[in-house]
Amino acid sequence: MSRYVYDFRDGGRELAALLGGKGANLAEMTRLGLPVPPGFTVTTDACRAFLANDEEPAGMSAEVSRHLSALEAATGRRLGQRDDPLLVSVRSGARFSMPGMMETVLDIGLNDDSVLGLAKVSGSERFAWDSYRRLVQMYGSTVMGVEPARFDEVMARLKEARGAPDDLRLDAGDLARLVETYKQLIRDETGRDFPQSPAQQLQQAVLAVFRSWNAGRARLYRLREHIPDDLGTAVTVQRMVFGNLGPDSGSGVAFTRDPATGRPGLYGDYLSNAQGEDVVSGVRDAVPLAELERLDPASYRRLRDHARTLERHYRDLCDIEFTIERGTLWMLQTRVGKRTAGAAFAIAAELVEEGLITADEGLARVGGDGLARLMFPRFDTSAAGTPLTHGVPASPGAAVGAAVFDSAEAVRRAAAGERVVLVREETTPDDLPGMVAAQAVLTGRGGKTSHAAVVARGMGKVCVCGAQDITVDTGARRFTTRAGTVVEEGTVVSVDGSSGDVYAGAVPLAASATMRYLETGEQTGSEVASVARALEHADAVRQLEVRANADTPEDAARARRFGARGIGLCRTEHMFLGERRRLVEDMILASSDAARERALAALLPLQRQDFAGILEAMDALPVTIRLLDPPLHEFLPDRTGLAVRVAAAEAAGGRADAREAELLAAVNRMHEENPMLGLRGVRLGLVVPGLVAMQVRALAEAVVERVRAGGSPRAEIMVPLVGAVEELRLAREEVRRVLDEVGAETGVPVECPVGTMIELPRAALTAGRIAAEAEFFSFGTNDLTQTTWGFSRDDVDAAFFPAYLDKGVFAASPFETLDREGVGRLVRIAVEEGRAARPELQTGVCGEHGGDPESIRFFHSVGLDYVSCSPFRVPVARLEAGRAALDDVDTGDTR
Repeated sequence: MSRYVYDFRDGGRELAALLGGKGANLAEMTRLGLPVPPGFTVTTDACRAFLANDEEPAGMSAEVSRHLSALEAATGRRLGQRDDPLLVSVRSGARFSMPGMMETVLDIGLNDDSVLGLAKVSGSERFAWDSYRRLVQMYGSTVMGVEPARFDEVMARLKEARGAPDDLRLDAGDLARLVETYKQLIRDETGRDFPQSPAQQLQQAVLAVFRSWNAGRARLYRLREHIPDDLGTAVTVQRMVFGNLGPDSGSGVAFTRDPATGRPGLYGDYLSNAQGEDVVSGVRDAVPLAELERLDPASYRRLRDHARTLERHYRDLCDIEFTIERGTLWMLQTRVGKRTAGAAFAIAAELVEEGLITADEGLARVGGDGLARLMFPRFDTSAAGTPLTHGVPASPGAAVGAAVFDSAEAVRRAAAGERVVLVREETTPDDLPGMVAAQAVLTGRGGKTSHAAVVARGMGKVCVCGAQDITVDTGARRFTTRAGTVVEEGTVVSVDGSSGDVYAGAVPLAASATMRYLETGEQTGSEVASVARALEHADAVRQLEVRANADTPEDAARARRFGARGIGLCRTEHMFLGERRRLVEDMILASSDAARERALAALLPLQRQDFAGILEAMDALPVTIRLLDPPLHEFLPDRTGLAVRVAAAEAAGGRADAREAELLAAVNRMHEENPMLGLRGVRLGLVVPGLVAMQVRALAEAVVERVRAGGSPRAEIMVPLVGAVEELRLAREEVRRVLDEVGAETGVPVECPVGTMIELPRAALTAGRIAAEAEFFSFGTNDLTQTTWGFSRDDVDAAFFPAYLDKGVFAASPFETLDREGVGRLVRIAVEEGRAARPELQTGVCGEHGGDPESIRFFHSVGLDYVSCSPFRVPVARLEAGRAALDDVDTGDTR
């Protein structure tokens, strides 16, 4: 029989998949002897069983009752009893942190009777009625489905009537009347009464938390964070402790290091006379945690000691929730804390330096996506002017967009291609779609531990919280600064999440410190030093070589500065654009062999010059030159435009321009219904005489020129779109013939390995035969994804990918992250069969997936020799290749 409930004393963090992150960490803190209010956890197994059948799994209710009885015996109180009642909280706790995405219900066990007993035993009627109104409000929205805004409206009217700036100014009588108003609201909205039975409250709250696993905001968050949908959430049931018992009580959130910068020390927020929900929701402005040292020195010292214990135990930044109940400190939660990209690198480097983790573990705790964010430009503050406002720098970066004041408008404008900044007084979990759509988030309330800050950091979004000198008017769709400046919806603002400043208009951008380091080697500041250390270790442990996709000497030089160890893809078609397009037109329009040869002869020195520059920039490193790939019609003018101009000239009674008429005829002659599957790649070389010979001669002569200049060129020739070994054999014979000719003419032997792109399913499935003619394989995963899925990457993104992602057909676009089951299987087959036929076969990838962190891990696992990506993704690929090499190593990554 399944076991669905675990006491905190029976678990530990090794059971995180079963007990969820919250339950496992509460159990771990209990093991460590920290002051944790007792309780128990209902497992993720129970959640999955409930969601599968929409009913409580057999035996779960009995287990909950037994553990509740044990909790009552341990505390000497019963749930809902008249005198000194036991009250419990019910909280979600998924395997992976999903801050604010699921439900919580506090103060379960209160009713019209027990609230009187709570008032008596606590000595505070106000506290008792405040706790009761919180329960009715949370239960009414979470379990009974009343819109949370309806409760907020009632509270707002009462505060306005009393002239109270916040709920602390409401007295016991006000709160008692508020409870009755809330209960009437529930009756009006649902036709049912708020339940007076504590047992019913507990049972229905647990099931409501289970249901919240599939709430829209939770599903959206999982989709964005790539959290599987089938994990389910655990539920913790825990004895309530109260931070709202007076000035000697309070609640807070603490980080063992600054989650924005990584600096050591205790950081966070504290609210006196408040519950934890008040801190993270931002409904009241918290004070910095350092203020607790003045308010309650003993509790602060205990918190600091417990924080040190947890950081050393988890060997990482810890995020801690705590409550002080009349001078007694209680630890309510801990987890490995979310952090900014810069903080992730800094913390990993510090922990390695302190000897808490190894260099391998440090590398495992940073990622390529974070490094990419550190490479993004920052604001050029010298050109920014005076800020509109300043708030808490909660999540760094620079973002520009039009101010919008609700989530729906953010989603609407972003879908239309507009960049937006979501401005709210404070965010709630319901704002998640808008936060995803926005470039940045700005709130008038909250701090580094508010909902907006925590979620934005997790998503890598720019965020400034607690800009206290702005008044946000969502109804009028504007905010007003203390100086009187009014910012209407649609006004462009610039948000600096690193400094906390917000500016009017679009502030110019400047290179980040990390980008300057990658470009120049200049190391300034701890962030850059930690990035340098991580990349150095990644280079030391990685097995995958990292090359770049580069088509110009400038791109090649930049890629080399960024750490590329060669060029994995040089696309020669990019060398035929601009002013050179006319020479390609001449080749296409040639009506005789002599005319075509003249056009090719004119192209040859230009192509040779390009190759020479690239070989010089990458001297002594491999440079893979791909022969011309796209259909020739791509080098001709647009068919529609040509037709209009020719027809207009003829309609006017004149004659069309002779060249334009000739070009139109050529375009019509070469028109293909599906050109990406037509005359392109190796097929061009086999049917257009002299094309391959011109390109190979240009490369060979560039190699000779580089050798004579004292260089060490390592050119490789790649034949694109091969589907049959016979195609590659014919192309290779032509390549060898020209290489031998140039060698004989110059007296300099030219040896260039000849290989192919594997970008068709047939090539992957016949790789063993193709390897007989190929000295290397380079997987063109862009086309391989197109031809395997039957997707046109130029069309499907807008057509149906959003629906496919929303419906879970795939978790990420297969053009961004490699489809392991289909395309990945073809890659694996081709590698295995190619190396079986030619053991020394070199294999790499040159599609966009070569710079994707998740795909790089797959390429490492199948044993490729290198990945190639755009120059700006080279540092990301270096880092991820190192992390991939650690996949089989226990790095102690607790996230």
